Amino acid sequence: MNVIQCENCGRKNRVPAAARGTPRCARCHKPLPWIAEADDESFAEVADAGSLPVLVDVWAPWCGPCRMVSPVLDRLAHELAGRVKLVKVNADAAPGVASRFSVQGIPTLLLMRRGQVVARQTGARPEPALRAWLEHELASSATARSPQA
Repeated sequence: MNVIQCENCGRKNRVPAAARGTPRCARCHKPLPWIAEADDESFAEVADAGSLPVLVDVWAPWCGPCRMVSPVLDRLAHELAGRVKLVKVNADAAPGVASRFSVQGIPTLLLMRRGQVVARQTGARPEPALRAWLEHELASSATARSPQA
C-alpha cells in the first residue's frame, strides 16, 4: 500500500497495489497516480487484472539507463493519473515475469490491457520520446478496443 498525496488538494491517500476501478482522492475525488511494484508472485494480481491500461517497467537496480527512465515514468504516471497504472518489476527479483515477456534488454516497457501486451519498447529514451510513445499507444489501444459506429 502506497501513500500518495493528492496534487489537487494535498490530502494523503492510501493506494493499494491492486484494486478494482481507479484510485481517487478521498476529499476532492480527483484521479490519483497509481504506481505499484510487482514480483513473480504478485504480478497477476497487480498488473494483469487492472481496469486501466498498465505500463510495466521491467528494470534492474544495477542498470544506469533504468535509473534514468524511472523518474520520467513516475512523472508520466502523475500526469496521466486516472488513465494509466505504472507497475515496476525488478527483473532480478522477478525472473518469471521477465521470462514470460521474453525480456532481452532493460529497461523494457510493456503497455498492457487486460493482461495482454499491446505495445512494447526496449531501451532508454528521452522524456519527450517516452511521453509521445505512451500517449500514442494509449490512444491507439483505446481506439482499437472501442466499438465502431
